[in-house]
Amino acid sequence: MNLDELPDLVEHPTAFYTRISETAYQPTMNTQGAWNAHEQHMAPVSGLIAHAITRHEPRPEMQLARVTYEILGMIPALPTTVEVRTVRPGRTIELVEAVASVADRPVIRASAWRLSRQDTSEVAGGLPERLGGPEGWQTWQPSQMWAGGYIRAIEFVGAPDRVRGRGQAWIRTHLTSVADEEVSPVANYIGLVDTANGMNTRVDPTDWMFPNIDVSLHFYREPVGGPGHWVGFDTAVTFGTDGVGLTSTTLHDAHGPAGQCEQILTVRKMA
Repeated sequence: MNLDELPDLVEHPTAFYTRISETAYQPTMNTQGAWNAHEQHMAPVSGLIAHAITRHEPRPEMQLARVTYEILGMIPALPTTVEVRTVRPGRTIELVEAVASVADRPVIRASAWRLSRQDTSEVAGGLPERLGGPEGWQTWQPSQMWAGGYIRAIEFVGAPDRVRGRGQAWIRTHLTSVADEEVSPVANYIGLVDTANGMNTRVDPTDWMFPNIDVSLHFYREPVGGPGHWVGFDTAVTFGTDGVGLTSTTLHDAHGPAGQCEQILTVRKMA
């Protein structure tokens, strides 16, 4: 696939994607990646996949408790098909799988566990401390460090004590995942989470590459997201000595902590 011959992405005022068919979506300029102008950023495409999962045989009595995305390679900025199937049906536990493909090539595989809802407020506990902000925190322009249409589509504020590899931040966007259709709050929320790996970098991304090859999300309650809703990150980035790193984030929304995100990284010196 010759990247130089890919068509230009089209601007859209309200969404990351537009629907083409029952399973296919057109990415807009708002999905453009940070490492390459002709690829999709993982954040919006993970939200798109979550949207497809929540629409698949919906189970209101169950909640999305874990979603793991395996990134199989570069995600070209071309029409993207998402196919979903139930792998393990069940009354209280269910496993769903989704595959996103571009030009008939799988680019992301995702598995999602749905767990039954019940009242456990009597024994609830162990939650992380509530994240401060976003009011009064410092506005930062991610486009000063990162390129791409996705980065330009988000608003970012960070805690004043952020340092390389460690910090707290909130981001939001006015966009929804898919134009002109109802998108669940959790799918819109997930569509911003992959940003965690780019906001408290240990090194300058013009000197080093550190893309994540997965995104693994665990929620102890379903977070609330959507246009104008803040997504909170308490993030630590670790680099090992052999080319592997890990970005670990406690996730928050306006109601407090909601879960955890882990991203394994391949760390390489830029050519």
